[in-house]
Amino acid sequence: MLKRLTMLSAGLFLMTGVALAQSTVSGTVVDNNGDPVVGAAVRVDGTKTGTVTDVNGHFSIAAPANSKLTVSYLGMKEQTVKAGQNIKVTLSDDQHNLDEVMVVAYGKQKKSSFTGSAAEIKADKLADRQVANLTQALSGEVAGVQVTVPSGKPGETASVRIRGIGSFSSSNAPLYVVDGVPYDGDISAINPNDIASLTVLKDAAANALYGARGANGVILVTTKSGQTGEAQVTFDAKIGHESRAVSNYDVIKSPATYMEKAYEAIYNSGIGQGLTAEQANKYANQILPTSEDGGVGYTIFTVPDGESLIGMDGKINPKATLGYKDSNYTYLPDNWYDEVYNKSNVRQEYNATVSGKGEKISYFTSAGYLNDEGVVKNSGFERFTTRSKVDYQVKPWLKLTSNVAYTHYNSNYSVTDKDDWNSTSSGNIFYVANFMAPIYPLYVRDAKGNIMKDANGFTMYDYGDGKGLTDYAGNRTFMSGSNPASSGQLDKNKYSADVLSGRWGAE
Repeated sequence: MLKRLTMLSAGLFLMTGVALAQSTVSGTVVDNNGDPVVGAAVRVDGTKTGTVTDVNGHFSIAAPANSKLTVSYLGMKEQTVKAGQNIKVTLSDDQHNLDEVMVVAYGKQKKSSFTGSAAEIKADKLADRQVANLTQALSGEVAGVQVTVPSGKPGETASVRIRGIGSFSSSNAPLYVVDGVPYDGDISAINPNDIASLTVLKDAAANALYGARGANGVILVTTKSGQTGEAQVTFDAKIGHESRAVSNYDVIKSPATYMEKAYEAIYNSGIGQGLTAEQANKYANQILPTSEDGGVGYTIFTVPDGESLIGMDGKINPKATLGYKDSNYTYLPDNWYDEVYNKSNVRQEYNATVSGKGEKISYFTSAGYLNDEGVVKNSGFERFTTRSKVDYQVKPWLKLTSNVAYTHYNSNYSVTDKDDWNSTSSGNIFYVANFMAPIYPLYVRDAKGNIMKDANGFTMYDYGDGKGLTDYAGNRTFMSGSNPASSGQLDKNKYSADVLSGRWGAE
């Protein structure tokens, strides 16, 4: 009894301590004119406790002793104050964003004086995006701009739609302007590390300077220039590993389990036709390795002579061994997902710059190297870029400018047309690998199970059509006659290009 009373007293003491540690904090939030700020967020630092001000700017919240409150409101500077009774918090306007200078079609303007529809992405934002193509950096950054990558190949230029689709027969792509000059080259030739800002012009008034060419919107690309007095030398290296961000669906990975499920479907069909259990079992075992009536088209298990693959209990024969051998070939299932994806997936990027600015001259020189191996075998993107940008003020009335860039890049991809990446195409390696049952071979193997090579030294792939193989196996019921992994080897494309661009002028 004494023990229980002691525990009860201790509990009451602790509850009293907690109650005393919490106190109700109240106050009012006003702006610089003394008017109440309605809907300002008030949060207790270090906790998830928060509230908002009412129509009079008043708030009341429970907060621990000696805590701090953070008060914020859109368009105003955030304030952190000490909790107390009847406190008054004054929020001032945040004019920083409106005072920023942005590049527009006809020069530079402050955001506060610009009346058109435009959005700008600065270099620090671009640095946070590990992309090979500047169009991919626009994704999710600009309201109203749709950015899609057709196939996901490394370095591929994304499809950018600023005003939606305005034409069925003509181009809907925006106009790209690099340092004031319309750019018709490959966007992947521009190193994102050389970009100071991207400005997306969306309305007709902002694009008026470019006429009909700006009908689909304009993307202004401004490259970096020297900004400081003394020479600055920078070098950065980025090395990483790429992988699929979203995990695959939960699928059957066991060949034995898949064969049991396929057998179950055929067995139930036989029962539905009026067969007995024994007859349905025999029927299902006969149909299972064929390409008819729900069969899988392959024999990938070897069972002792005179025995069935699936027993009356619907389970695979415990004596069955994985792999079927005949006099010429061995049939072994492969994990298509693991085989077609690149296991190294290394992405490495190096950039070096030298820049500076004097009384009459500013200069910026850069060199960059990117090698993205891609997530799929036989794909990848490699690029080497250099840029030299110099401005020299010869006289107060004469300024000479030079902006020269050279790019060499190699792009590897295993399809020849974007249609090969359609969702249900046999050339879509992602679709086929995800939906391929775990019983089908990817390669052609000899009698000893070794992957075979043809006369030219290329790996031989199984197309699931039975051609060139025995009649006993090899007729796949899914995507027969195709193998996107083979296309990646035989239809591999390598596109190389050298791009030299420059601008010289006097102002």
